Amino acid sequence: MAVRRHPAGSRMTDLAASSPIPERRARSQAWWNAVNAWLLLLPAAILLVAFTHWPILATIRHSLFITKRNGSEVFVGTDSYRAMAADPIFWKALVNNFWFALGTIPTSIALALIMAVWVNRNMRGRGFLRLAYFTPTVLPMIAVANIWLFFYTPDYGALDQLRGLFGLGGWNWLGDPSTVMGCLIVMVIWKEAGFFMIFYLAALQQLSPDLDEAASIEGASRWYTFRRITFPLLMPTTLFVAINAVINSFKLVDHLVIMTKGGPNNASTLLLYYIYEVAFTFQDSSYAATLTVVLLTLLSAIALLKFGYLDRRIHYQ
Repeated sequence: MAVRRHPAGSRMTDLAASSPIPERRARSQAWWNAVNAWLLLLPAAILLVAFTHWPILATIRHSLFITKRNGSEVFVGTDSYRAMAADPIFWKALVNNFWFALGTIPTSIALALIMAVWVNRNMRGRGFLRLAYFTPTVLPMIAVANIWLFFYTPDYGALDQLRGLFGLGGWNWLGDPSTVMGCLIVMVIWKEAGFFMIFYLAALQQLSPDLDEAASIEGASRWYTFRRITFPLLMPTTLFVAINAVINSFKLVDHLVIMTKGGPNNASTLLLYYIYEVAFTFQDSSYAATLTVVLLTLLSAIALLKFGYLDRRIHYQ
């Protein structure tokens, strides 16, 4: 038997459906979700502003002033930037840093990828090999500098002892402008490649083994599988590693203090070491702030270019 519906009940149902209460509840829930999200982000945002954004703004401001001995500041505008443009040591450090970055970044990334692929295989001694590759990363920078001083010391260093086996004389590796930059590049690659290898190894272990199996069934070679499948899937990691490699290539100070102090004849002076020298040796904080602004601008531009270029070539799973 059909159940008749009272007209009044139908009108009450329509009124409940058109009531603004559910809409207000939805808006209130969305507002609370936004508040909770910002509260979760607040600690990180405070640290980011306090230790990144505010120091950057303070450095830009400081580059426009000169601090006198009595602590007072005098506005000089862009005088420090004009002095920097006429500073031959600045341009020398910038060119040195370009060659240093060109020598360390591609090589350390390529070597890290090769090592990660190698230690990702099932083989004996894999754990020992991973430890051997990663050990230079955990060594303190001062210890690394002293280790490589043993290799580069003239006459009785490891390299000159090896040269002596072939009847060759000693060589002042760190005292010759033609070899000092190459020596620093080799040392940094040795230290950083193992660090980057960890990221590639973690990314390789996240890839599905079904991809390699399907490629082998189709008759694809290992090189073709790596070039067309594995490496494209590693592009997010490559972008991360490349950004870190660029930053690391512009922040070398400790090794230079121990090994060369920027010599000989500024042949190993890099931009951050020059900033350190200007700030703490020459006590010119305004000019050091100017150099820091240029360094930050350069790193930001490189990072933006990398994101713009590589992001279109990245496949996110």
